[in-house]
Amino acid sequence: MPTSSRSSEPVSDGNNRRVRPRLTASICLAICAVAVLAVAIFVALATQSGRRQPDPSGTVRYLGVYEPDAPSSYAGTAKFAQAIGRQPNLVLYYSAWLEPFQASFATSATEHGATTLVQIDTEKVPLASIASGQYDSYLKSYASAVKAFGAPVILSFDHEMNGNWYPWGFQHSSPSDFVAAWRHVVNIFREQGARNVTWMWTVNVFNSYNLETHHIATPGPWWPGSSFVNWVGLDGYYVTSSTEFDSLFGQAIADVRAITSDPILIAETGATQSAGQSAKITQIFQGVNTYNLLGFVLFDKDSPNKSYTWRITSPVVFATLRRDARMDMAPPARTDPPGQHQ
Repeated sequence: MPTSSRSSEPVSDGNNRRVRPRLTASICLAICAVAVLAVAIFVALATQSGRRQPDPSGTVRYLGVYEPDAPSSYAGTAKFAQAIGRQPNLVLYYSAWLEPFQASFATSATEHGATTLVQIDTEKVPLASIASGQYDSYLKSYASAVKAFGAPVILSFDHEMNGNWYPWGFQHSSPSDFVAAWRHVVNIFREQGARNVTWMWTVNVFNSYNLETHHIATPGPWWPGSSFVNWVGLDGYYVTSSTEFDSLFGQAIADVRAITSDPILIAETGATQSAGQSAKITQIFQGVNTYNLLGFVLFDKDSPNKSYTWRITSPVVFATLRRDARMDMAPPARTDPPGQHQ
């Protein structure tokens, strides 16, 4: 509406009669003030009740889970799906070295609209022996099984190598041996024609605090090269209530994006009950949207000595998952197969 000084002059009512505006400027201002107040009250009430407005972009593509009975059973994943009111579209399991591909579990995942994510760990096998071809028969068998399975599979190899808690990691094995082993594994799969694999390079989050106190290194020396990686995975957990998404993942996201433009998935995450699981889950959804990440995988298992209680048991937390997935994920729950550039 024009705001010139002529706005208060008489106007025609369409019958050649001159009339004054039905609403004076003061009445308009009063109505606007009431409207603004009403919106403010609505927002305040919505915030107090925990309601959030939907994200119209729906940029969270993947909601995944790891359940401790995987891959021997799909029951834990099915129970989790029932609790959150939707099927997770990524399911994670861990594979020991020389363990075959678990096609039965992967088939169950596909039937439930999910893609299987496998973290293959070499344990105490020297990385140099893998790079030199000593385990090629095992790798060829694994690759053939994945190829025969046919559906998309995401594979990761020796995750969190920039931390010092695994024998293949920082201060135990050299980055050059890791890179050589990674490239050799990928090449074997390509030679076997397993083109349904998305390769995810998975590192632990790092910041000024844990670089000094937990012997975690920035992951650049372990980078295998853009032709050998499709996705990047980040592992990070909320231990205290003061931890925020930016302080947990922000530096790692920035440093990874300085290395590669590959899509990033939060490959393992969770929050202790004392950290406030509901609030942190909402933070994860919002952080994935803010940083344009692929999504995240919840590690739904406590640590062996119960020092960290990642497992979700509260109906309130499950309700938060249901709500946030509905608001922040583009339907349907199942997404297109992961992209590869083999």
